[in-house]
Amino acid sequence: MTENAPGGTGPDGLVQLWHRLRGTRPTLATWLSVAAVAIAVIALVVALASSGGAERASDARGQASQARKASPEVTAPLGAAPASGSAKPVPTGPVPQPSGSTPTENRGSESVTCPPATVRVSDAKSLETALSGAAPGTSILMEDGVYAGRFEASVSGTAEKPIFLCGSAGAVIDAGDINGGYAFHLNGASYWRLVGFTLRNGQKGLMADRVQRTVIQGLTVEQIGDEGIHLRTFSTDNIVENNTVRKTGLRREKFGEGIYIGSAQSNWCEHSGCNPDQSDRNIIRRNTISETTAEAVDIKEGTSGGTVVGNTFDGSSLSDSAADSWVDVKGNGWLIEGNVGRNSREDGFQTHQILSGWGTDNVFKANTAEVNGAGWGFHFAPANGNRVSCDNKVTGAAKGFANITCA
Repeated sequence: MTENAPGGTGPDGLVQLWHRLRGTRPTLATWLSVAAVAIAVIALVVALASSGGAERASDARGQASQARKASPEVTAPLGAAPASGSAKPVPTGPVPQPSGSTPTENRGSESVTCPPATVRVSDAKSLETALSGAAPGTSILMEDGVYAGRFEASVSGTAEKPIFLCGSAGAVIDAGDINGGYAFHLNGASYWRLVGFTLRNGQKGLMADRVQRTVIQGLTVEQIGDEGIHLRTFSTDNIVENNTVRKTGLRREKFGEGIYIGSAQSNWCEHSGCNPDQSDRNIIRRNTISETTAEAVDIKEGTSGGTVVGNTFDGSSLSDSAADSWVDVKGNGWLIEGNVGRNSREDGFQTHQILSGWGTDNVFKANTAEVNGAGWGFHFAPANGNRVSCDNKVTGAAKGFANITCA
């Protein structure tokens, strides 16, 4: 075996130098050789350590990169607090809806709060004057009391400056006769906020014709000859919420709906130029409707893309000759979700095809139907592309859950 030279590097070189030095007096050259070998070994160890660290760092960066690719980006929900260090807060206002879009429950989900009054009224004359003089940004406050007569608004607000008419349930518009007239008429008046007061004793409670982007909130509508609240004549993108509608149909039972959307085909020539009354994308939510002789919500052919969500119905007063369900949908593409109904003469929820192409593509989900009646929880006449989800709950329906299969 040939020995390594004293100047060799690596651990073997040190071992061989040790053997050669044993029993001899080391010279300066020998010590220099030992020092050179030691320095070389230290350099080698440092190099190996640096290489391993770099590889580990590279592996760590690679794993982190893979983790980012594998994990989906999470978007904070509307209304959530911004993350620490975030420069832009998450918006909390209503989600804008593009024209023509199907509304969702989130659109304008915040309750309306009336601003400070610009006009205060305390009797019928001052209310009439305030309504005729209203302009964008006007806020009318009704003091408690009875306002005898029938009232109309015909001036529109704007998106930036809606017009407010506000009062408590003790501010009562009393039309005085269930056999004629509207207690309150929005006649081409868009961007209004009607909040909190009471309507009673009209043939119709609240009528809205050619009205857009209006909120009807927290009203009490009662003791009405026909229907309680009616959106008609191309009234679109409105919200009807948190109202109490009761005791309708006192004049004619078959016209005693709680909330009525659109117009029957037989009335199109009167109200919509013989064309479908496209009162579309309206939201009906969180209303309490009872003691109606006809449907709690009647949705007419010609209407599309609306929502009926979170309402409560009691059909104990449904007339034998007028209606046999809480909700009857004859329009297209409506979402009926999260409603609770009790006591119906026949069915809970229905669809009908009055005209070809209508009464289709409606969705019923997460509703609770305590029917206590002779029919179905959900009755589709015909099925016609309508869908009922299996998360609906039905009790007390003599014929069963639905006349189509849930999905």
